[in-house]
Amino acid sequence: MTAKIEIYTWSNCPFCIRAKQLLRKKKVKFTEYGIDGDEMVRAIMAERANGRRSVPQIFINDVHIGGCDDIHNLEDQGQLDKLLFAHSGV
Repeated sequence: MTAKIEIYTWSNCPFCIRAKQLLRKKKVKFTEYGIDGDEMVRAIMAERANGRRSVPQIFINDVHIGGCDDIHNLEDQGQLDKLLFAHSGV
């Protein structure tokens, strides 16, 4: 079982696309919230992300991990799999 992964995105955002590509490469399911023009959803995202309004904003098991650079930094440091697969014993 993988972690609960949520990502807030904007449809044409290159950083959002790049973050989702990494998650797909990891073969994990994630819930995507498209915020295109939806200020209510963007406000919810910002509240969860400690005021950050840029996209993407990524949460793993309800913990805010940040945006595209943050998830790729976790991957580069060998920490992302530990977060994604913590419940499966990997």
